[in-house]
Amino acid sequence: MTRLVRDRVSWLLYAQLGVFGFFLYGFGPVVPLLRDELGVSRTVAGLFGPALAVGAALGGVLFPYLVRRLGRDRALWTGLAGLALGVALLSLPATVPGTLAATVVAMTFGMIVVSGVPAALATHQGPASAAGISEANAAAAGMGLVTPLLIGAAVNAGLGWRVGLGGTIALVGVLAAAAALAGVRIPAGAPAAVAASAPGAPAPGRLPRRYWLAWGCLLTTGSVEVCLSLWASEQLRERVGMAPGAAAAGMSAVLAGMVIGRLAGGPAALRFGVRPLLLMALAGAGFGFGVFWVATVPWLAMTGLVLCGLSISVHIPLGMVLAIGASDGQPDLAMARNSYAMALGFGVAPLALGVLADRVGIWHAFLLAPAFLAVAATMVVALSLTARRSRAATPPVGARSSAVYAERPRGHGIKST
Repeated sequence: MTRLVRDRVSWLLYAQLGVFGFFLYGFGPVVPLLRDELGVSRTVAGLFGPALAVGAALGGVLFPYLVRRLGRDRALWTGLAGLALGVALLSLPATVPGTLAATVVAMTFGMIVVSGVPAALATHQGPASAAGISEANAAAAGMGLVTPLLIGAAVNAGLGWRVGLGGTIALVGVLAAAAALAGVRIPAGAPAAVAASAPGAPAPGRLPRRYWLAWGCLLTTGSVEVCLSLWASEQLRERVGMAPGAAAAGMSAVLAGMVIGRLAGGPAALRFGVRPLLLMALAGAGFGFGVFWVATVPWLAMTGLVLCGLSISVHIPLGMVLAIGASDGQPDLAMARNSYAMALGFGVAPLALGVLADRVGIWHAFLLAPAFLAVAATMVVALSLTARRSRAATPPVGARSSAVYAERPRGHGIKST
């Protein structure tokens, strides 16, 4: 079985994505607190979703340019520096335009980190990159697990949410200093070779049609995750009756499940294959959401959120693996296009849920989540059928890039069917 190598480069990449996780998973519980601070409706608060989307789209545009101009290492550090700047701007006295603009800045540079880390791991780890990407996302969820607890504790102590979320800035500084002292640098990516060697493949710079099925899966699964991140604490407040600080801290239940799920997801992907594991995780997310949705007491709601976290933990990592594997050896381009899927998910889903919640209540509005899960499952099944037809119609190619390992048949490391 293919083995994952955890060297200093891998640990640095894990830590870089972890810093972004600290910000992102802390930002969700902050939204209801910002809504209270600003005195606005849920619809206006839902604009933070489009702000994240604009930032994600801008980051997707900037990422391939920065990689070409600066290389992966400097591009990733530029992303982390910009993320720290965005958090600093977000911590200024709150106004609607100011907080939305700060959110765009933070997400623009954060998306550079989100795009760069999986692409670097795909090149660095080769056939084991499914496990590496899952572990990197486990690091992000693990760091994010701390932020809601810090925010909840700071709110309960009267210090405000800025104290907790501001830890992002400190983490960037500490990580940069540690990497400089250790002399660790992220290696540059190798040029795509598969497109030139695979019969009928699109020219470099273009992605094949099967990639867009993986892209659609990322769009819908990302929509579920961002809806839970931004609005689950509102459900805990309104339907379950939890206090604001406790509801913000309660989001750690999702993240606790995500940490466990992502740590287990890497070995599970190596054992069962990417697509079968993703389908199981989509079904598990539906069950966990059902428990959370019907809950009227905290312990049951927390149980549902943990189950949701366990399942959705692998949605985006495995979706990224499928997208990179379907990119014909163009991981940087695939990750740049993936950011558009995340942008749409961040922009449309939470805003739609917020508008619905103002009209029918948060409980009924949350029914968007299982609809997204059903669409995602359809995309995965379609991608599986497309991959099988492609393997049946195309003779084996002697030398394949490691970036396309997710398309290999059983018995060759990562299994995907």
